[in-house]
Amino acid sequence: MDNHAALRANVGLLGQLLGDTIKDHHGQAFLDKIETIRQLAKSARQGNDDDQQQLLDTLKHLSDDELLPVARAFSQFLNLANVAEQFHTISRETQHQAGSGPLSQVFDRLKAADVNEDSIKAAVDALDIELVLTAHPTEVTRRTFIHKHVQLNDCLAALELDLPEPEKAELLARVEQLITQAWHSNEIRSQRPTPVDEAKWGFAVIENSLWPALPRFMRQLDSQLNEQLGIRLPLDASPVRFASWMGGDRDGNPFVTAKVTREVLLLGRWMASSLFLNDIQELVSELSMSQANDELYRATDQSDEPYRAILRTLREDLRETLMHLNARVQGQSTDARDLITTTEQLRQPLELCYRSLQECGLDKIANGLLLDVIRKVACFGIHLLKLDVRQDGERHTQALAEITRYLGLGDYADWSEADKQAFLLNELNSRRPLLPRQWQPSADTKEVLDTCKVIADHPQDAFGIYIISMAGAPSDVLAVQLLLKECGVDFPLPVAPLFETLDDLNNGAEVIEQLYHLPWYRGYLQGRQFVMIGYSDSSKDAGMMAAGWAQYSAMEKLVAISEQEQIKLTLFHAGAAAWAAAAAQPGRPFWPSLPAPLSAACGSPSRAR
Repeated sequence: MDNHAALRANVGLLGQLLGDTIKDHHGQAFLDKIETIRQLAKSARQGNDDDQQQLLDTLKHLSDDELLPVARAFSQFLNLANVAEQFHTISRETQHQAGSGPLSQVFDRLKAADVNEDSIKAAVDALDIELVLTAHPTEVTRRTFIHKHVQLNDCLAALELDLPEPEKAELLARVEQLITQAWHSNEIRSQRPTPVDEAKWGFAVIENSLWPALPRFMRQLDSQLNEQLGIRLPLDASPVRFASWMGGDRDGNPFVTAKVTREVLLLGRWMASSLFLNDIQELVSELSMSQANDELYRATDQSDEPYRAILRTLREDLRETLMHLNARVQGQSTDARDLITTTEQLRQPLELCYRSLQECGLDKIANGLLLDVIRKVACFGIHLLKLDVRQDGERHTQALAEITRYLGLGDYADWSEADKQAFLLNELNSRRPLLPRQWQPSADTKEVLDTCKVIADHPQDAFGIYIISMAGAPSDVLAVQLLLKECGVDFPLPVAPLFETLDDLNNGAEVIEQLYHLPWYRGYLQGRQFVMIGYSDSSKDAGMMAAGWAQYSAMEKLVAISEQEQIKLTLFHAGAAAWAAAAAQPGRPFWPSLPAPLSAACGSPSRAR
């Protein structure tokens, strides 16, 4: 059986329609020239020296007016081939040929390995995967092209169905429209994206891919658990959640400021409110039933349509919240109130409707769109995703040095590691403030403190982790915790050192061990430690081979120390080309394998806890 016939057919279809678009715009002669270049390149790659020379001659003699269209033709063809390939991994035909979906295959492998059901249930209960969206300098795809590619994917999915010819013709016409739109649009942004633009790109990924993919994955997981083990996912289950570096990663990027971080947090809430409002509006249309339990009747004053009554209230609260957030994003004043400020405000009315439907025997309705929205609330929340903050450790050192010099205590940066730790722990345990009232910090120090104040102004569930680049000593971690405390952060935000140079990787386990032995730190940890392992700087220091060994050795030691100290360790990795993640429960690493629909939709780094 040819497992790639459908892929080749889709690539051929999209390529043909692109060719038609190019012919309409530039003429048949230009299209023939592109085809000649393609054939010569294919032959040259197979070792034909004559065709390689002819290819070079053809390219050299392209006119100035032809250079850009030729480059765009091949660029857009590769984009369309990528769309076809990505669709192929999740298409109905591919899944049919595979015989079963990825989740079913996971359970088959577990059974083949004689893993007992209790162990599987425990693993599912503990499942906590966090996909992290990052801004990468090579990500230049405009959101408009991402949107067109998503629509092309939807068209390819519809074309797999056995449709009447008129409907199939309409779909093909739509595909051609999208390809033509792309050809006549600029592929590259005319201006460098700002950190806020990057965050908007991340929100577009969520809206177009993750928002619809998440409930489908949850339904599949729930179905497999019921079929294989006779259990269901809890209503508030959130095995997959989302975080972002966009708007929070200020290491080496002077454009990511406290103001930007605040704006991105606001935009995240705005996007979440908008997406939930659309879902609640659809629920209002669907849940027209009058039969309800006493709890729902009491909550809606005996309404004839109790589900609609309670959801309409939620809808109006979301609308007013959205108006409030929209005004704040635009820097305007408004009389609208910020009504939905906690995830619980979304969850309660939805779960009330769910319980009522279940008690009334309307399980099929309860487990439809309503359950999907409840799952989204659990996995996304009102902030849509958690924002990670990253800053270079030297910035914290210089901020504290400026404070100690002002207070007449000397220069913190010049102190020994022992003196730094003693000072930091004393201030962390102190009830008096450290920051002077009349003190005017430098611009750099003010920016560090303003970032901490932004964190203090938002709830804990708005943030993921505070990551310290170039961390090399316990004081680097304690310094961040002191600055957060002094700026009013009253919750234990996880702080992760990033070990990225060769020396820091070699000493990383010793640093963490010293931290574990500090009573104040053990109390702050609450049994969980995060550590980030870097690739780029260690590779520059020692080369790929030595750096790879240092990373592996550091992780082995960190896992062993955490097991000994009964601390749950989460390791997550960063590199210029690839990311990986592992969560080390005491004594055993866990490497997640995501189902194709979800992993393909995101394509992002992840943390598994």
